[in-house]
Amino acid sequence: MAAVRLTSDACALMRKTLKNRTQSLSEAARDFLQDAREWSRPVRVVGQAIADVRKTKADLIAENALLRQQLIAAKRHLGRPQVSKPEKLAITLWARLTTHWQTSFLLFQPDTVLRWHREMFRVVWWRKSRPKGNAKAKLARETVKLIMGMARSNRTWGAERIRGELLKLGVVVAKRTIQKYMRMARKGNSPGGQTWSTFLKNHAHEIWSCDFVQTYDLRFRQIFAFVIIQHDTREVVYQAATYHPTQEWTAQQLRNATFDAAPRFLIRDGDGKFGSVFDDVARGADIEVIRSLHPNMNAFCERFIGTLRRECLDHVLLVGEEHMRRLVSEYVGYFNECRPHQGNCQSIPLGAANDNVVAAGDVVARAILGGLHHSYRRAATA
Repeated sequence: MAAVRLTSDACALMRKTLKNRTQSLSEAARDFLQDAREWSRPVRVVGQAIADVRKTKADLIAENALLRQQLIAAKRHLGRPQVSKPEKLAITLWARLTTHWQTSFLLFQPDTVLRWHREMFRVVWWRKSRPKGNAKAKLARETVKLIMGMARSNRTWGAERIRGELLKLGVVVAKRTIQKYMRMARKGNSPGGQTWSTFLKNHAHEIWSCDFVQTYDLRFRQIFAFVIIQHDTREVVYQAATYHPTQEWTAQQLRNATFDAAPRFLIRDGDGKFGSVFDDVARGADIEVIRSLHPNMNAFCERFIGTLRRECLDHVLLVGEEHMRRLVSEYVGYFNECRPHQGNCQSIPLGAANDNVVAAGDVVARAILGGLHHSYRRAATA
């Protein structure tokens, strides 16, 4: 019985396997026949055209009229016809051989056939323009890196300008190749013009910004310090303090700050302490006022105000307006003449460049704000 059961199971498995293979073969045969019919359509059309040569003119005219009438009826009911690539090729070739082919189409527009012809034309010339022999040599990685670096660093340069620079270095690259890597380097951004950072660096000496520092004195009264900063050196060009910062008072501070020199642009926020009076004084000094919409847009002043709080105001109890003015003035002197600025490559706004410092002589310390900070320098040698 066990042997009989084993034989029955084996037969069932064989039947199932044979059925699956039969279905796979039938599907493959069906796909093959469908593809054969698809590609044999142009051949059948050519064969029918050869057979038409033996027909009389009257038969051809009658058959043409019959077919055209059927197409007119089909056009009213059929949707957009699906045409394969071989059929497009056959229709285009027959249109090439027909004198009045524009009036011979019912299912397609003449512009459609012209578009098919242009597509075939592009394929033909693409095959003809391919490089002969082995694949074309790839551009050296160092050259690609150089092209992309030039495109990123020089926003106003075009492909010909970069090509000229490469020729100076003995590197010969086609213009189209340079354009391809330029697009990759700039990533869809505007190819012309300069970046904002470059613009600000070129105009930093003409840009000042101003803002208020608010704090409280010993009796919890609000007291304000007003500062103006020059962007390129981070120098604090003016400071003042008051309990009552009205528009007239702020406008007078601007007159005092611009008595000898004035910038081209002045950035301020929308605080009511400035107002129209402040803007009128700025226009009188040929200064264009730029009103920031967010504190981050006045970053230079905000950075200094934070430093002033952390390094000075948070460590003292203010007695009054004069005390506030003296402390801010002493700290501004230290900030301009002694303190290295991290946002300006550790340079000092009004100090000597680090490259010109002589590393010789004894180090002398000078107390700032009663010893809250110290300034270090080399003692003068005889």
